[in-house]
Amino acid sequence: MEEKATELSERLLDYGVEIVKLTTKLGKTPGRKHIANQLLRSGTSVGSNYEEVCGAQSKADFIHKLQIVFKEIRESLYWLRLIEKSEILNGQSLSNIIKETRQVSNIIAKSIITAKKGK
Repeated sequence: MEEKATELSERLLDYGVEIVKLTTKLGKTPGRKHIANQLLRSGTSVGSNYEEVCGAQSKADFIHKLQIVFKEIRESLYWLRLIEKSEILNGQSLSNIIKETRQVSNIIAKSIITAKKGK
């Protein structure tokens, strides 16, 4: 179990790195800056909040913190889809990061379901 947590932790760290790289490409116009800030906040908080999950003090705390991770990853997906749909990165493909976001979202959602069943 701990090995899977470490693996997911590293995956989320890599995800955060990709979010940082992507947001630096967005530019400084007011709309782009707003989107970049929102995505940077939600996308990088996924990993840091997951680290808090790993240190949860109770089952209820664990579930609550996982739900925060899920909320942030879903918000990140929204901003990524907005960037893609508005084409503000001039055709740069976001399919890989969107795919990763959806995969992580599914992992976290299943973890919440599993944790709640064991409650």
